[in-house]
Amino acid sequence: MKVVKSLLLGTAAGLIAVGGAQAADLPVKAKAVEYVKICSLYGAGFYYIPGTDTCVKLGGYLRADAVLGGAGDYGFNNTTSSANGGSNNRLTNYYYSRARFDLNVDTRTATEYGVVRTYADMIFSYDTANVTGSSPAAFSTGAPTLGLYHAFIQFAGFTFGRTVSIFDAPWQSYPAGGPDSIPGGSNHVNGINQAAYTADFGQGITGSIALEEETTASNGQSNLWNANGFVASSAVNGAGAIVTTSAAANAAAALIQGNYGVNAWGGTRVPDITGAVRVDQAWGLAQISVAAHDLHPGYYGTTEPSGHPSDKWGWAVQGSLSIKNIPTGAGDNINLQAVYTDGATRYNFQSLFPQSFFMFSGSSSGAYQSVGFAGLADGVFGTGTGIDTVKTWGLRGAYTHNWSPNWASAVYGGYAQLKYGTTGKALICNNFATIAVAGSTCNPDFNFGVIGVNTVWTPVKNLAFTADLSWSRLDQKYSGAITAPAISTAAKPGAVYELKDQNSVSMLLRAQRNF
Repeated sequence: MKVVKSLLLGTAAGLIAVGGAQAADLPVKAKAVEYVKICSLYGAGFYYIPGTDTCVKLGGYLRADAVLGGAGDYGFNNTTSSANGGSNNRLTNYYYSRARFDLNVDTRTATEYGVVRTYADMIFSYDTANVTGSSPAAFSTGAPTLGLYHAFIQFAGFTFGRTVSIFDAPWQSYPAGGPDSIPGGSNHVNGINQAAYTADFGQGITGSIALEEETTASNGQSNLWNANGFVASSAVNGAGAIVTTSAAANAAAALIQGNYGVNAWGGTRVPDITGAVRVDQAWGLAQISVAAHDLHPGYYGTTEPSGHPSDKWGWAVQGSLSIKNIPTGAGDNINLQAVYTDGATRYNFQSLFPQSFFMFSGSSSGAYQSVGFAGLADGVFGTGTGIDTVKTWGLRGAYTHNWSPNWASAVYGGYAQLKYGTTGKALICNNFATIAVAGSTCNPDFNFGVIGVNTVWTPVKNLAFTADLSWSRLDQKYSGAITAPAISTAAKPGAVYELKDQNSVSMLLRAQRNF
């Protein structure tokens, strides 16, 4: 019995020893996984970054666009299918397509001074190829493009970085959709570099002031024409000989494309100073915006001894109004705005509107074709003169009706007028006289209008299909005819062209998934 007992005790001791040895060889137990937690402080979609008190939200959209018909009728280099859109010939694309992915990152951290916020919005696009000339080598392939629309830090009421202008209405250039070329108010939807401060007075009332760098907006600031700035240039012709063109020929070729001189900005000196007061409540929104814009020119000639005009301040004022939940239906709204500018044209013919453009079409007067063209500017000067500022006014508005939770339609429009001063007009017309047919009149002023309708179908949340039809009209003030030089990039011959108002029709088809 003693022997059995000794054997059992020995076996147990051995098993314990072996078990202890095996336990010692096991890995250390892992720490519990720290799961991502929902952050409810700033709305849906925010999560705490693990191990921090910072909340983050990822969002964006994927979009597919097709623009049909008049996509390039006015030669809008930045918004349409082709740099030769206005030529309306075999070099013009009849459609334009784009695939775009947008990603935004929003972070927020609560501190003793308030919320610290950072926000970035990045886009990746692939567009239809542009046609830039009549030779095979001039055809360009489509290419991917990158963009940074927003990248800013907000802290204690301050905003530093890139975002929309405080001058803008909340709907930018789109009171209810529509093309990029709607005039009648400012638009910095692609962002502008700035330093701003916003004070919140409660009950939806805020006041803001900012220093904004207009040259960092899409396509920069408007033109500042030196109307005497055209100079002779040389080129090698097909036979290998050097051919010199006169200043008058340069001016004529540029003028019928909407370029009324050399764009003669000097270096930056002062950013735009902008301010806004806004009331944003359940009934809607009202906002008054103001801006001061420094016109800092270069030289009269090509060197310093030629002298220069003095700086001049331009300015703009804008009113915006949004009325929500009107009696026609739940979610219906009306958006309206009006603007006046003097030496600050970009605040009316906004950042996506081309600053010089043209369109050719048919003629019934016996001319080769008709042409309409327009040049936009903040001001004009010539040798020995000061800056003569350009004045504009504009209106923009839209009405949106919701037929059901899945269907909505809108009608929208914009109209704007641009007028040159007496001195600026005389300088431009001196160049126009070199190509004018007898009996023609020179007036570089113009009006431009856009009206349109659209319908949006949202079959499921965050997925929308849009059809948007718009009509644009250039009401130019030139009359008669011109004898224009050849424009090789548009395949236009030197010929007599009738001066005529021009129209364009365009349709946008869009599919967009937000996330």
